[in-house]
Amino acid sequence: MLEYLKVDQEADPYSIANTIALNALVARAKSKGELLAHLKKRGVEDDVANATVFRLQEKGLINDSEFAKAWTQSRHTSKKLSKRIIAGELRSRGVDQQSIDEALDEIDDESEYRTAFSLAMRKYSTMNRLEPEVQIRRVQSLLQRKGFSFSTISRVIRELGIQSDEQR
Repeated sequence: MLEYLKVDQEADPYSIANTIALNALVARAKSKGELLAHLKKRGVEDDVANATVFRLQEKGLINDSEFAKAWTQSRHTSKKLSKRIIAGELRSRGVDQQSIDEALDEIDDESEYRTAFSLAMRKYSTMNRLEPEVQIRRVQSLLQRKGFSFSTISRVIRELGIQSDEQR
């Protein structure tokens, strides 16, 4: 098990900030914005926090572009989230728009569709006794919560072959 670095209250503010930052990075990778917020929350002054984060960036311990790519890949494959939801998560973590765009470019539209379709198939397979209108509504709700676009949701519903009484 990793040991957390001890914070010496007598030390200079830069070494305290560095220790706090490294302890935070032990738990998981963080974006520049997340780390700055964490340092400020722990009472580190702005100039000390900025200098600490800058030094960690120079050493390669913080890289928003790599963080965004890893976050995007993880959230898309494990949580089956759409690019729109992932972009919002990255923005809330303080990642710059250019890094977000680069990370999301790695997910093509067909991959996003396949993700939506596999989610819908899994949901649809559990609803064989329900009315088609209910099936459509539940699949749509699931895909909307995951952030998929209307066109993707419509395509998935068509591909699943679910037809309500109105569509027959």
